[in-house]
Amino acid sequence: MSEPIASGDSAWMPVSPCGAHCVHTSVPPAPGWRAVARLTALGAVGLTVVTVGAATIVLPRPVRHGYWRGSARIALRTMGVSLTVDDRRPADGRRLRGALMVANHISFLDIVALAGVSPARFVAKREVLQMGGFGPVARLFGVLPHVRGDLRRLRPMVDRVAGILDRGRAVAVFPEGTTWCGTASGRFHPAFFQAAIDAGVPVLPVRLSYTDRGHDTTMPGFLGQDTIGSTLMRIVRSRDLQITVTVFELQMPAGDRRRLAAQARALIAPADAVGTGREVAVDVTAPARREVAAQAVA
Repeated sequence: MSEPIASGDSAWMPVSPCGAHCVHTSVPPAPGWRAVARLTALGAVGLTVVTVGAATIVLPRPVRHGYWRGSARIALRTMGVSLTVDDRRPADGRRLRGALMVANHISFLDIVALAGVSPARFVAKREVLQMGGFGPVARLFGVLPHVRGDLRRLRPMVDRVAGILDRGRAVAVFPEGTTWCGTASGRFHPAFFQAAIDAGVPVLPVRLSYTDRGHDTTMPGFLGQDTIGSTLMRIVRSRDLQITVTVFELQMPAGDRRRLAAQARALIAPADAVGTGREVAVDVTAPARREVAAQAVA
């Protein structure tokens, strides 16, 4: 979701031009009763997932991951969303362990869809943990809150991600830094690719795309001034929403973070994606601070 540029510590902030004008579909919405039924079921599933999920912390990791993978898929189906996985990795390369998963970012459903494929620690903006209804689930998923635009906290967060990767855990990031509608995409900011290089682990590029009854749709997008409620209503009013998760081959951490980011985006971004993303400088006056800012987003 795009947010206004703040002053002070938020010297650099990813900006997306996507908003309400991007939301479109060629499929008429489902009847209201179906949306109400889906929301009711989602509330029951969410309560169960949170209640039982809190107890899974004492279980072995494979069991815990299996629970969250299954719960994510159940939550999607409850909302009327189907999940398709197109895994293009060789059979011997499908064990995700200590890899940095990077994906394009369209909706808060992205986290649920990726968790339904392979649970990982997600890096997401701090506001995600403050979303009513979604925040508690995000905490149980182990979401790592990141303060976007605060350059003083960027390097410590990259180091934290590198430490998790070094312990053989998977971490997922959205390097665009904000949501795009899916028909356009932003540039991949390279900062978190440094964590893969520091830990010596591969990068796993993943593409997320959405269709409704076989037609491309931007309805699930969390865009512009959307709230979680307005986006959720569009999702449950979809006829036959499908998320396709395309998993590409592992990219080894050779070269520098800019090269890794460019390689990942070349695989993930749709061929007709025209957006380039941009960063806007705000209140950067001291030379030392200007240098730090440039290094952080370069």
